[in-house]
Parts: sequence; C-alpha cells; structure tokens
Amino acid sequence: MQENTRIASQFYASPRGRLAATHLRRHLSSFWPDMPGGRVLGVGYTVPYLSLWDNDVTTCVSARLDALVTRPAPAEGPAGRECVVAEDRFPFDDLFFDRVVMVHALEVTDARRALLRQVWKVMKDDARLLLVVPNRSGMWAHADTSPFGQGTPFSYRQITRALASACLRVERHENALYFPPVGPTGGRRWSGLLERAGTRMLPYLGGVCVIEAVKDAYAPVGNAAAPLRMPALRLRRADAFSRSGGGVAGENAPRHGGGPALRT
Repeated sequence: MQENTRIASQFYASPRGRLAATHLRRHLSSFWPDMPGGRVLGVGYTVPYLSLWDNDVTTCVSARLDALVTRPAPAEGPAGRECVVAEDRFPFDDLFFDRVVMVHALEVTDARRALLRQVWKVMKDDARLLLVVPNRSGMWAHADTSPFGQGTPFSYRQITRALASACLRVERHENALYFPPVGPTGGRRWSGLLERAGTRMLPYLGGVCVIEAVKDAYAPVGNAAAPLRMPALRLRRADAFSRSGGGVAGENAPRHGGGPALRT
C-alpha cells in the first residue's frame, strides 16, 4: 500500500487521499470561488481539483507531467481534455489559458525553470496561477507514503524566489493539510477540526503551501548588471602652447632647451 500511495492517482483512491483532496479543495475554492469562464489548465496531477471549476462556460484541461508520480493514471478526465506533457514542451498555443492550476508538479521535476517558462507562455497576460507545493516545514513533506512526500519541498521564500525568476508575482498564500500523513485519519470531522485549529494556531506548519500568482509585466529580465562601456579616450601630445590669445599656436612657444623656466 505504501508503494501504491506514492503514485498520485492511487493516493487519491485511498481514504487518506480522498480526505486530503476534500480539505485541499476547500482551500482552492476559497482562492477562486467564482470562475468567470474561459479555459483552465491543470498541470501535474489535478484531476481531483479541476471539477471545482468545470462547468458550461469554463473548459478544464488536465496536463499530467511525464513523471513517475503523475504519469500512471486511468482515464479520469473528460474525453479529449487530458494529455501527458513534457516539462519543456506544452502542446498549447501561447496566451491560451485564463487560469492555471499546478498540483504535484514543481516538486517532482528537475526542470523547474523550463516548466515555469512553459506555464508563463500559455498564460494570458491577465491570467492567474494557483500552485500547490509541499511545505518544507510541514509533516507531509517528510512522509514518503504520499505524493506530497516525493521530490523537493519548498519554503515560502524559496517558492517565491522561483516564481519571481519566472516573472510570476505572488499575491496571496496560505497553508493547508494539518492532519497527520500517517496513522489513523480520524475521519472527516476530526481532520476538519485539525485543519481549522492549525490554520489559526500554527499557520506556517501546514503540509502544503497554496500560492496564487500573476504575470509580472515589470519584472527585470535578469539579475546581472549590464556592462558599462566607455568610449575610448585618445590623448594627443601638445607640441606647443601659445603665450598670446590671438597668436597661432607655436609662434612664441618655447623651444626645448631655451626660454625662461616656468615658475610655480
């Protein structure tokens, strides 16, 4: 069972996975309670969450990453709206999606910069990104019995820097999943009590970080300062100096070895 729950699709088929999805869906819906329509892209493994926004005016597309945690999965999404993608190549047009949701994505890939670049490209200029990553300070990142315990966890500062380097600006964040990743789950009532208590008393110790970001149109392209180039300065030797303002240079100039000595 431990080996199976490391795969995202099998984890969400387990009682603990269904419970985690229930609480995480509540957090995600608080960020985007109303979807005005358009297109939503889910990157990583987002099938348990895309149904929050899939309706008659919103089209949701699931793009599972070609990684061990997210690749194996049954055909759960809507027909024609699910695919497997590489981190550095998305089969979508630029500026195509109004919203992007990332779960089990950034922590399970070694090509984070390329993945964020692809996400940035397919987002419209006014699009929003909702990202879920394991919290380095939380319990879930240190228990390898779930997909949240695979790959590289992040602190809030680390994920903020990673997004900023991809020209994405964080606007809001909160933590989630305060019930333990191992042992008895205690059911929805007990885990819900832990979620509410943890959010109020230990807000930085949640199992995952939930972050909303937007495109940063004014972000600098790079951190390195541009080299300063000075024009070449050419010095020309002065052969003679005029003693009179109206004379031609060299007429009354002293010769080498002659003329009065200069006094200071």
